[in-house]
Amino acid sequence: MDLYLLRHAIAEERSNDGSDSARALTPEGAEKMRIGARGLQRLGVHLDRLLTSPLTRARETADIVGAALNIAPETVGALAPGCNAATLLDLLADMPRAKSVMIVGHEPDLSGIVADLTGGSRVVMKKGGLALIDLSSLDLGAGSLLWVLPPRVLRALGK
Repeated sequence: MDLYLLRHAIAEERSNDGSDSARALTPEGAEKMRIGARGLQRLGVHLDRLLTSPLTRARETADIVGAALNIAPETVGALAPGCNAATLLDLLADMPRAKSVMIVGHEPDLSGIVADLTGGSRVVMKKGGLALIDLSSLDLGAGSLLWVLPPRVLRALGK
């Protein structure tokens, strides 16, 4: 399985009340993600499933990617902040026919998931950054990290 891990795009700062879940993408973040989504098209990314955290900034990021790749995002509560590799593997086990899945989520969860799935070190996942893992089986440490694209590289592909 090809597992794409995408960190949400640039979002608003936390409000004074500390609320986090409703933070939306900034206009700049949305535009940068639209360009990055064109980069995904250029890479020839085809997804069987597009799963997103329920937080607003992740859903908005997934909507942009879904529109570019012609796939409807699915909101999954388990992908909210605090998600880990074991939880993700349980989700993936419920979709045995999927060959290519993208997860839109948050830090530090995504870099921890990369480390746990590949048996390697944590990677830096900037806002709008993307990692690709080849999962030969749904076991911790069984994946191979194929690449990590910083958002500027993904956008350069989309220009």
